[in-house]
Amino acid sequence: MPPPRTIRFGVFELDVRSGELRKQGRKIRLEGQPVHILICLLENPGELVTREELHRRLWPADTYVNFEHGLNAAIKRLRRALDDSADNPRFVETLPRRGYRFLAPIEAFKAAEDVSVVNETPPAKPEPASARHPEVTDVVDRSKKTVLFDRVRWLLASKRSGLALLLVAGIVTVWMLRSKNSPSLVIRSLAVLPLENLSGDPSQDYFSDGMTDELITELGQISQLRVISRTSVMTYKGARRPLPEIARDLSVDAVVEGTVLRSGDRVRITAQLIQAPADKHLWAQSYEGDVRETLALQRQVARAIAEEIRIELTPHERDVLKSVKSVNSEAYEAYLKGRYFWNKRTGDGLRKAVDYFQQAIEKDPNYSQAYTGLADSFALLGDWEYGVLAPSEAYPQAKAAATKALALDSNLGEAHISLAFSLDGFDWDFASAEREFRRGIELNPGYATGHQWYAGHLTLFGKDSEAISEMKKAEDLDPLSLIIGADLAEDLLIAHQYEEAIQRSRKTMDLDPHFPLAHYQLGQAFLQKHRYDEAIAELQKAVAFSGSSTTSTSSLAYAYAVSGRKNQALKILNDLKSQTSEKFSNAPEIALVYLGLDDKDQAMAWLEKGYAERFNPGVLMRPAFNPLRSDPRFQDLLHRIGLK
Repeated sequence: MPPPRTIRFGVFELDVRSGELRKQGRKIRLEGQPVHILICLLENPGELVTREELHRRLWPADTYVNFEHGLNAAIKRLRRALDDSADNPRFVETLPRRGYRFLAPIEAFKAAEDVSVVNETPPAKPEPASARHPEVTDVVDRSKKTVLFDRVRWLLASKRSGLALLLVAGIVTVWMLRSKNSPSLVIRSLAVLPLENLSGDPSQDYFSDGMTDELITELGQISQLRVISRTSVMTYKGARRPLPEIARDLSVDAVVEGTVLRSGDRVRITAQLIQAPADKHLWAQSYEGDVRETLALQRQVARAIAEEIRIELTPHERDVLKSVKSVNSEAYEAYLKGRYFWNKRTGDGLRKAVDYFQQAIEKDPNYSQAYTGLADSFALLGDWEYGVLAPSEAYPQAKAAATKALALDSNLGEAHISLAFSLDGFDWDFASAEREFRRGIELNPGYATGHQWYAGHLTLFGKDSEAISEMKKAEDLDPLSLIIGADLAEDLLIAHQYEEAIQRSRKTMDLDPHFPLAHYQLGQAFLQKHRYDEAIAELQKAVAFSGSSTTSTSSLAYAYAVSGRKNQALKILNDLKSQTSEKFSNAPEIALVYLGLDDKDQAMAWLEKGYAERFNPGVLMRPAFNPLRSDPRFQDLLHRIGLK
């Protein structure tokens, strides 16, 4: 097989025989050692080329030279010719103290009219079996198999048929033995690291972050693949930590990293798949198109990754990844901004998210994902953890938006989850919520929020062990999520596993010592252990870090009351009452304070007020309400809600 004459990468072409480098047809001045280094790297795309190997190739053993200085200078000249950067490499990546690796996809030309495109999978340099590392993958094997059968066809076409047949038999036998003994690539978990914004404009971060979110969503729909959720991977945004270390943190087999470049209405996504433990590049590809085609580009990336790691897709998963969706570019941009602010999980962020999702819907009334985002925003605005809107104002809008999303796309797993959350929290239609949760998780098993919210549904019916199991699935998908960590502590608390709840809350605070809900849940656990001083200290922090949320404030008043500090409890109680309105009375929170003051009549009266306002019944599962569980009035309330 004659070697390729010319190799193309990006806008560059290299004539391997002459060493001539051209950029868009224009000759680039490059000679000597930098050319030899480039050829060596192009022979091994995606592979580590060690400094020692370059030393042997470039400087014979009897040559006296300051190797370190010479190699560094040659690499610097090569990067200058390629307009490349050591900090943000597009072509030549430095692996500190080890060597270098060529990153970009390449095309190899035997002759001007004979083009062999290999940018889907970087070709590997043939090497003896004894030289192969144990982590060499099927990607390389497939490349070698192509070379092998090209040689077979050449032999069979030759006139020396007897010799050809013998050689063919030998080659095929060797290949079969190597294939049998080569370890197969096993990737069943991966993390999509935050795609880098190449625009140079930090205000465009929402776009690259949105691309990361969407790629996670696409891959998360593959049932046989565990994909780490957005919250956890975003902690590595801008970090320059070694990939094997990140993979160990997240317990994944591989990582996807890449870049996003948007220019006007054009977008270019470059992605590469790296086997994590060995820090080995398996695949790289670039995709470019109109902004309206961004969803299709993302699905191409997801499909290519699924094929590369040989995940067995269900018929539904294949259909989803093959389907092509186009969306109005302005609507898509508004949607990405909405998700950007929704992910902040603050009152102001949720309000901005609503505005952007509504803008997306105005631009494209058939944009199903925008309705899902709107449903999620209203659901959280009315939830007890945020309490920005009255449930009667927030949940009907959440339900309407989720219902519209499903009318547009019944296979949208996130929309089923959004609808289920509203059916649980306001409609109290628990049977329908159960069906929606199950359908949503079936369609998108990698959606951590789906498992998280379903766990809350299970606690309503005393299925504590199932709820904890479901929450741990959410944690497995999103191990660095603060809200999932706090909600897991709450499920442990409801299951009366107080020590475990304490440990879980402290683990969450290790990630962020200022996260209010971690202090809130820790305070709840201390209350159940009658460690009142510690509980009060934690709840005071929860109040301070949350900006005096009603949930944290009422729990602090409850802690004051049960610890004998009734005057302080009454002061907070009066403040809470003064904040009530005709639509929103903070009824469950006020009932909790009365329960701490041992006034069960007033506690029940306020719970009845909450019932009339359609409060989220999940609050009744808190251990603080245990003293009321045997009260016939409380039992009747549960029955009317549908929990008995």
